[in-house]
Amino acid sequence: MSDEIRDYPITPVPFDSVKIQDKFWKPRIDTAVNVTIPYDFEKCQETGRIDNFAKAGGLMEGPHQGIFYDDSDVFKVVEGAAYALQIAPNPTLESYVDDLIDKFAAAQEDDGYLYTARTIDPVNIDHRCGAQRWSNLAVNHELYNVGHMYEAAVAYFEATGKRKFLDVALKNADLIDSVFGRDKLRDVPGHQEIEIGLVRLYRVTGELRYLKLARFFLNERGRAHGRALYGPICQDHMPVTEQSEAVGHAVRAGYLYAGMTDMAALTGDTAYASAVSALWENVVGKKLALTGGIGARHEGEAFGDNYELPNLTAYNETCAAQSNILWNHRLFLLTGEAKYVDVLERTLYNGFLSGVGMDGTSFYYVNPLACDGEYPFNRERAMSRQPWYQTSCCPTNVVRLLPSLSGYIYALRDQALYVNLYVGDEAAIRLEGGEISITQTTDYPWGGAVAFDIAVSKPSAFALKLRIPSFAQSSPYGKPLPSDLYRYLDGSADAPSLSIDGEDVPVEVQAGYATVYRHWEGTTRVRLSLPMPIRTVVAHPAVDELKDKVALERGPLVYALEAADNDASLLDLALDDSGQLRAEHSPHLLGGVTSVQGNALDPLGNAVKFTAIPYYAWGHRGDGQMTVWLNRRSI
Repeated sequence: MSDEIRDYPITPVPFDSVKIQDKFWKPRIDTAVNVTIPYDFEKCQETGRIDNFAKAGGLMEGPHQGIFYDDSDVFKVVEGAAYALQIAPNPTLESYVDDLIDKFAAAQEDDGYLYTARTIDPVNIDHRCGAQRWSNLAVNHELYNVGHMYEAAVAYFEATGKRKFLDVALKNADLIDSVFGRDKLRDVPGHQEIEIGLVRLYRVTGELRYLKLARFFLNERGRAHGRALYGPICQDHMPVTEQSEAVGHAVRAGYLYAGMTDMAALTGDTAYASAVSALWENVVGKKLALTGGIGARHEGEAFGDNYELPNLTAYNETCAAQSNILWNHRLFLLTGEAKYVDVLERTLYNGFLSGVGMDGTSFYYVNPLACDGEYPFNRERAMSRQPWYQTSCCPTNVVRLLPSLSGYIYALRDQALYVNLYVGDEAAIRLEGGEISITQTTDYPWGGAVAFDIAVSKPSAFALKLRIPSFAQSSPYGKPLPSDLYRYLDGSADAPSLSIDGEDVPVEVQAGYATVYRHWEGTTRVRLSLPMPIRTVVAHPAVDELKDKVALERGPLVYALEAADNDASLLDLALDDSGQLRAEHSPHLLGGVTSVQGNALDPLGNAVKFTAIPYYAWGHRGDGQMTVWLNRRSI
């Protein structure tokens, strides 16, 4: 591996330079910061996750509680807390986290090892942890846990400037670097995550050893150097650069693919770039739910076969949606292509957001596309959101993404400013040649009107690149996804429009962006209008379960029918291709949503009025049926 320093050609504008202010996302971020983070910490305390660190550090007595991967949940909430502290100072929260970090430091063994399940009582250890260190990596999450620790430690250091947690992480990474390598122990974690964490340590320290160690873990996967391969469930069935079909546990895969994309960017290894491109084509072309969810099967929380996209039994774990967002963001930073942000946005508004309740304290682990009120999809519950799980990776994961969401809105490359997400905000951006202040105003996702007030500190020339979502592009490019997995039945939408200081300018889309290159002076008003008709969607004919089915979308949102709004048996309803549909905004329904209304047909052919709500909002009003896909009655 060359020591030449490379990086992504595109740089995200730091999330603490962008302040989200809109009516859709700000309440959700405030809830994550003010409700979910304290709630998650409380649950981690109640369930012994935090006490495990105190026990391992000799600060209290008692056996290990919970599961051997519970350490990771605490680290993830700390990472979310670090992002919250970057949004706004909170001395009480910071003091609480400092106390936790003292426990982490106490739990760390002298040589840097940190794994409370072993340290508390190494004699009476869960057999799944392995008799000795590193002896059952396929199962024990020994390296997965610390990968999350690395991410949290870097985030907290960047938020506060305090090094104690970072030093704990570096001491642990140095131990692992001394143990694993081509001339040392040749093994890999069953659950990927340490690879991403090591890259973050490399970025904050500049220490190349950490990047090389991340590459070792990636390169070693699928290679039997004196060990038994773990197989497809862990993406350990062949070398990663030879993989072209997404298989196995979907969360593990998403973290793996994100790490591989990091490696493509940071090392310039074209084999990695080719592999992640092929894997993405497979996922988006054959294995992505309409909501952006990944992982078709409950068994193994895994991808299914090509075109295996069930409704009632779909898994689509919330953590998998988050990993899909992380991966697609990296692919955009690597290529500058909007198609990756199209997938990111679809997943964000649908497959991810459905996983956390509006109250911030109830969750879906699994996000199916239909519910009959009986099948216990949500960790043995038929429909109701749950306040916590024995394995609570999803409740602790959402608090990492929501407080840092503003970092996904803008990005920079040379003299170009990308606008990827339409979210009301104020941003201060440093571009070569001066400062840019942007105020973005919009009621997206309910409406497609977006206004930008762009002020420059001094006259400068740069390109403003506005993403035109695939749903807003005219035929033949307008489609739900950048693949043929789904298509719209109802032709093309109206063309988007663009004006600068009141003067219309043509919208020419390249790589998914409308580019405005000009010499900017003072303050400029840019207006973008994206069409948001109600669209009807059908799936590729190879998707057996979706044959003769149709779904509804509007803007970035997928819609669902829920029992709370409809009297009929939802799974038996049919939608006529010629049926009239209308959108209606209801400010007091589910926090304020635009619903879709129309007439469907029951099995006897009788017209039945229906109301569809955004998929993310379902499951807040009691048990009952839900469906995204309706039977299709074509003319």
